[in-house]
Amino acid sequence: MTPHILVFEDEDALATLLQYNLEKEGYKVSVASDGEEGLMQAEEETPDLVLLDWMLPKVSGIEVCRRLRGRPETRNVPIIMLTARGEESDRVRGLDTGADDYLTKPVSMVELTPRIRAVLRRIRPGLADDRVSHGDIIIDRVAHRVKRDGKEVHLGPTEFRLLDYLMQHPGRVFSREQLLDAVWGSDVYVEVRTVDVHVGRLRKALTVTDGLRDPIRTVRSAGYALDLEG
Repeated sequence: MTPHILVFEDEDALATLLQYNLEKEGYKVSVASDGEEGLMQAEEETPDLVLLDWMLPKVSGIEVCRRLRGRPETRNVPIIMLTARGEESDRVRGLDTGADDYLTKPVSMVELTPRIRAVLRRIRPGLADDRVSHGDIIIDRVAHRVKRDGKEVHLGPTEFRLLDYLMQHPGRVFSREQLLDAVWGSDVYVEVRTVDVHVGRLRKALTVTDGLRDPIRTVRSAGYALDLEG
């Protein structure tokens, strides 16, 4: 079943960007440009997750959150708030109203996509995709196992997270800094060259069987990509 995400966003450019990127990730996406329209859409078809802008025309994001939490049909729908309001008191208010997570604009898809998966996995585990495959590589997040060409691949925790992230965006080139933020976290200080070490370990583990091609492509001065078709 394809998870349905309802996006409340009145900025056309951002709404288009979110819809394009989320559909590319495999989600069904609906967009509402104001709070009133979005509430009507949620009543007609209950979404699996809501991305909710704080500042909306007609009905504010906080009020939308209250109303969604007040309806039996949408009481348990995960809500991630997107807003330019970054003060701690605003974040607390949003979470107290019933939001499950909170992101400050400008929104990074590199950060948003894992947050969506994490919220779905925590609140509606039946919708979270816990098995991902690309080419002959299969990753099972629940069992914490990886197979390539039918054979088990033994990875350390960091290499597992690194592979998981690359498999979510096959073919896309990520800089070392982007991989650091996504895999290690933006609040942890790690040397950039650490990425090279773990990529090397991941490569070695994925090519331990003779004849298997290295699935990780190095792009000079740019970074790394998972590319089994190149």
